[in-house]
Amino acid sequence: MKTNLLFLLVAFFFSKEMAAQKFDNLAMTPPMGWNSWNSFQCDGVNETVIKEMADAMITSGFKDVGYEYIVIDDCWQIGRDENGYILVDKEKFPSGIKSLVAYVHSKGLKFGIYSDAGTKTCAGRPGSKGFERQDAETYAKWDVDYLKYDWCFTEGQDAITSYTLMRDELFKAGRPIVFSICEWGENKPWEWAKDVGHLWRTTLDIDMEARYDGNIWGNLYGWSDLVDMQVGLEKYAGPGHWNDPDMLAVGNNNMPENEARAHFSMWCMLAAPLMAGNDLRDMTEIDQKILTNKELIAINQDVLGKQGFKIEDFGNFEIWQKPLANGDMAICFFNREITNKNFEINWANIKIKDFEGDYKLKDLWTNEVVGSTDASMTIDVPSRDVIVFRLSK
Repeated sequence: MKTNLLFLLVAFFFSKEMAAQKFDNLAMTPPMGWNSWNSFQCDGVNETVIKEMADAMITSGFKDVGYEYIVIDDCWQIGRDENGYILVDKEKFPSGIKSLVAYVHSKGLKFGIYSDAGTKTCAGRPGSKGFERQDAETYAKWDVDYLKYDWCFTEGQDAITSYTLMRDELFKAGRPIVFSICEWGENKPWEWAKDVGHLWRTTLDIDMEARYDGNIWGNLYGWSDLVDMQVGLEKYAGPGHWNDPDMLAVGNNNMPENEARAHFSMWCMLAAPLMAGNDLRDMTEIDQKILTNKELIAINQDVLGKQGFKIEDFGNFEIWQKPLANGDMAICFFNREITNKNFEINWANIKIKDFEGDYKLKDLWTNEVVGSTDASMTIDVPSRDVIVFRLSK
């Protein structure tokens, strides 16, 4: 009798332990995909748009270079039934979410959805507070692959408790789902979220309209400001747990080519999730080439999983380093000035970590080998732009 009781207690203990965890072996490199909010927000999102975005991800070449998630942001939900299960807005999604997920999966892509840890979403739709179990079960039943979980209408809630609760319910529901924590960095998630989610926002939302004003690049939360907020966070990122400075703004609000190139490059250097937010059906050739640059995406998706870090700061001219697998590294020269920057590189004098011997240099935007580190060289970095080299032994 005692043996049976002991067995039951041990089994209960391990069942509780197994329930209290996130899914492992997901997001081993930063997630890549597309999110509906930046282009369509609440009023513009619907079933047709999502299907056309899935189609466009194929025809635009995005899928070929690694983009895989199609994520519906806010405004797909409208209420709850008598048992607390979420109801889909049938005007926007007449076929339902499960059917839409099947369509996205038929394209060889993955499907992401949105909810909120509070009583309501940021757009005022039903949140998940008090209904975490029902929502997790629903997402699993629909074959969802990714959940973005926001932080609006959470007055009085504890972030760690709220996000851990949804983590546990997702795990209990049994379907591996990438868990994207979106509490805007308010509670320093980099310090506690490694075992809770697969990525976590480190900042408030990106300001897509931020532009140069004199010598100042954008307003607070322009994308370059978000870069500054990542300094020092590199030690918290790695396979399965990523710092997230928000979605890409490339292709929105007529972002100039130079800024778009710099923005995309820095997200790749930061090992940030690459979530496009532009209309994939209607983008310029320039934006398409930027967002599908295989060499930069390889830096972002490098299996070593190291976030880049700043190694030199000359005011509005910075040098960043990202360690890569097999001893390679990426070095980014980031010019934040409104004028071009002529810079002589003496490789031995730059504070590059673990720099030993001679490296071949490949310019990742021209896709050309341009020499090696055994000799000094002069570069001209255009205003509000970057030059990124891959250094290989």
